[in-house]
This record gives sequence, C-alpha cells and structure tokens, in this order.
Amino acid sequence: MINHYRLRPLLGLAFISLFFLGLYLHLDRAKTGKRGPDPVEQEAARLMLEAENFIVSCQEARGLSVDSNQFDINRTGLIGLENSSLTTTLGNLSAKRTTTNPNLAALLVYLLRQAGVRPGDRVAVGASGSFPALIVASYCAARALKLELLAIISVGASQWGANHPGFSWLDMEDCLRRHGFNQHRLLALAWGGEDDSGREYPEEIRSRLSALAFRLGLEFLPSGRLEDRVRGRLRLLEKAGGGQLKAFVNIGGSAVNLGQDSSILELRPGLTRVRKIPPASRRGLIQEMALKGIPVIHLLNIRRLAEIYRLPWDPQPLPPPGAISFGRRGALERGERVMIFAAYVLACLLWLGLERLIQRRAGRAGTQPGS
Repeated sequence: MINHYRLRPLLGLAFISLFFLGLYLHLDRAKTGKRGPDPVEQEAARLMLEAENFIVSCQEARGLSVDSNQFDINRTGLIGLENSSLTTTLGNLSAKRTTTNPNLAALLVYLLRQAGVRPGDRVAVGASGSFPALIVASYCAARALKLELLAIISVGASQWGANHPGFSWLDMEDCLRRHGFNQHRLLALAWGGEDDSGREYPEEIRSRLSALAFRLGLEFLPSGRLEDRVRGRLRLLEKAGGGQLKAFVNIGGSAVNLGQDSSILELRPGLTRVRKIPPASRRGLIQEMALKGIPVIHLLNIRRLAEIYRLPWDPQPLPPPGAISFGRRGALERGERVMIFAAYVLACLLWLGLERLIQRRAGRAGTQPGS
C-alpha cells in the first residue's frame, strides 16, 4: 500500500527541482540566444565602415599605401607597424585585426545600453593608441546613440596599433574631423609610454605631434606620479561631464586607466563589475569610476571579448555591417548560478520543513482521545 506521507515530500521535491531546472534553462537561453542588431546598432556599424574608408583615403593622400602594409590584410587603415619609434609595448596582431570589424561599433551601442546609457547622456572614454579601431568604434557608437562623448587619448601605441610615426592617432583624429566625425570632445592628450612623459620618442616625432595637437586645439597632459595623473584626468572628465557621467569606457592597457593592482587581470571584458578597489596609489580610472557608481565597459582581452559576444576572430574578409548576433557563449555567470542554486536549496528546505510540520500536526490529531 502506498504511504502518502512518504510520497508527498518526494513529489514536492521533484516539482521544485523541475521548476528550478526550467528557470535555469530559460535564463540561460535568454542570455545565449542570438539577436540581430537594431537600427541604431546598424547605423553605428555603417559609420565605422565609413570612417575606415576615410582613414584609408587620408593615408593614401599622404603617400602611405595601405596595400603595402602586409599586416592590414582587410585594408582598414587601422593596423600599424610591427615596430616603430612610437611603439610602447608588445601587441597581438590578430586581436588588433579583430577590432577593425565595423560591428564593434554595434557592440559598443549594445554595451552602452546595457549600462543604462540613453540618448543625450555623457560618457567618458580613456584610451591608448594601441586600439585605434576601438576608438573609432566609440566615436561611431556615440554618434549613433546621440551621446556626448568625452575622451582622453594617449598617442603611444603597442605593436600594430596607431604606431606609424607618419600617421599616429593624432593624424587619424585630424582625418576624422575633416570628414565630419567631430561630434565627440577630445579633452586632452597624453604621450603614453612608461610614465606619460614621451621621453622615449625621438624629438622630431614629439615636435611634429605637438604642432599637430596645437593646430587641433589640444594639449598634452603632464607626466608625474600615477596617483596624480589619475586624479588630474578624473577632475578633467568630471568637470567636462558636469558630474553627470553615465559610463566609462576603457580602451587598451594604459596604466592610468587600469591602475597597477593585479586585480585588474580578473576583470571581465565588456560591461564589467569592479569587485576590488585597491589603495589610491595603485588605482586607475576604472576603479575610481567604479567607486562613484559609474558603469565600466572594459575593452581589453579581445580574445575573451570575442568569445563572450560571438565576434569572429581575425576575420578575413571583414563581415558586412550588421551581420552579427550578440550573445554570451556558455551559461549564466557564476554569481547568477550561485543565486539560483541557493534559491533552490532554500525552497527545498522550506518545503521539507512545511511537510514535517504538517505531519506533526496530523500525528497529534491522530493521537487525540476519540480519534
């Protein structure tokens, strides 16, 4: 004969297990499901392709043939030299080429929206010349979203970045402005390199870049201690943003943006959570922004970024603008999985506790006189 008092707890646990399994699968599918870009994302990607074409035309007008650059196989104008007098660190050629995909601008629109940014908002960008394509992507995403973009950019670059002495990021900036890409505000420049002093660059390059910066109405920020440089840039961005910054986008590996604490290596690329705040002497702009509750978009570790958002790695040729679907490869994040499991355990314990209470009351009723 079936013992209903023993069967009912098992049936309840089975129901709870099925419910949470269904919830997990639903949330997992929602995060990994493919999605096509909306019109604003498509516009950002289209603008980035247009910007690449302008940069190529500017290079060729200088007598710099894009076809002669064996590393720029997709003719984007955004891949530099293996080594030059503007090269600051090592780089990854495949990562640099991956970022020239026009759909990176669409991804930035997506990430900015995920951060809660809306048209008319002010967004800050801290970048090095190591990933010129991502700087272009940020300009295009901001233009498509109708944002006020405030940027500070260093002209130093790692291998295959904007490291051509005759066509640095400042030259690309000049080119973009002359072709109508002037909706952003480049607040200031930094030299980049070891301490932002630019002392490792030849004097003729420093002189040329200084003259070009003056013509564009830009100034180079002073070098100094890391903490002083971080504070100076933070004040500059906050003043320009009127205390209304809605997101911070880091592009590349500048020490001023990343800081000098090993915890930066744990940051997930894309829209990220800064869980550890190091002492002020080791903090960068990323941690300072996080302290103020400003969402951070971290564009480094391009291999992992491509995996998370299903971007093609080192594509040849580049995919057309709009041919992309963003979605997270793999399951929910660890914290989300822990929360679901904790809720499942709690539901099971509550059910067992309730069932035990019911059985106790039924037992008391069965032992009462006259029952």
